Amino acid sequence: MQHIVDFTVDQLATLVPDGASLTLHKGDEPDVPMALGMALIRRGVRGLHIVTLPTAAYPASGMLVDLLIGAGCVASVETSGISLHELGAAPRFSAAVKAGTLQVLDATCPAVYAGLQAGAKGQPFAPLRGLIGSDVLRHRPDYKTIPNPMAPVGTAPDPIVVVPAINADFALFHASQADAEGNVWIGRDRDRLLAAHAANTVLVTVDRRVPGSFFDDEAMASGTIPAAYIDALAVVPGGCWPMGLDGRTDLDAVRRYQQAARSDAGFADYLRTEVFAAGMPA
Repeated sequence: MQHIVDFTVDQLATLVPDGASLTLHKGDEPDVPMALGMALIRRGVRGLHIVTLPTAAYPASGMLVDLLIGAGCVASVETSGISLHELGAAPRFSAAVKAGTLQVLDATCPAVYAGLQAGAKGQPFAPLRGLIGSDVLRHRPDYKTIPNPMAPVGTAPDPIVVVPAINADFALFHASQADAEGNVWIGRDRDRLLAAHAANTVLVTVDRRVPGSFFDDEAMASGTIPAAYIDALAVVPGGCWPMGLDGRTDLDAVRRYQQAARSDAGFADYLRTEVFAAGMPA
């Protein structure tokens, strides 16, 4: 029995309201929901708060966040860094920071992970040592330094940082396939499982739906997110472009974007031809 009805990618985008918080993925696996991000731009969503998991340093994930920022969809980001990785800076992110139109909450990859792990477990915060002595604490008043409550009595002070739980309104990601019941296969990548556990609503695009249930196959079951955690999905072949399911990125496509996004006029032309008119490349 098919438990989850397929949406179109544009129908998925209508489920995300203005002002929502959402997690987007780092992109070293084919998990970047580029098609859904472009659908959000076409919808004209505004005021998003994006948490990058754990960073947006890979070319495809940095490109998606940069697109959303340049299109005016994003009010704030919580991140350890946004770039196009080996290709250099993310142009629209850099321009928004310089213009003061984007709020940036500085974080580290371990801090984002800790916050999501706390959110997934229903805890109010998570402890973390690595931030002590860093400038991050000066810019994050919501990160608190407290005495270690488990330190033996009479020992020297032992400070530890606690970071607040992250429970995003939405987790958005792409996966290679879902079964007829709506279970989503992610393989060895646990970031998507963590995000799904921590978010209030999970929207997924997949390359294909397949018959049966992944939980009937022991080899597939261990790499599957149960349908109970998936609120809606859309079948979008190539939905993580410019990444492929083999994990490789079309760097030429990212370079074309980067070149266009260096100017306001070039970015506007890219939106017109690649997002609004052409949609997702094949």
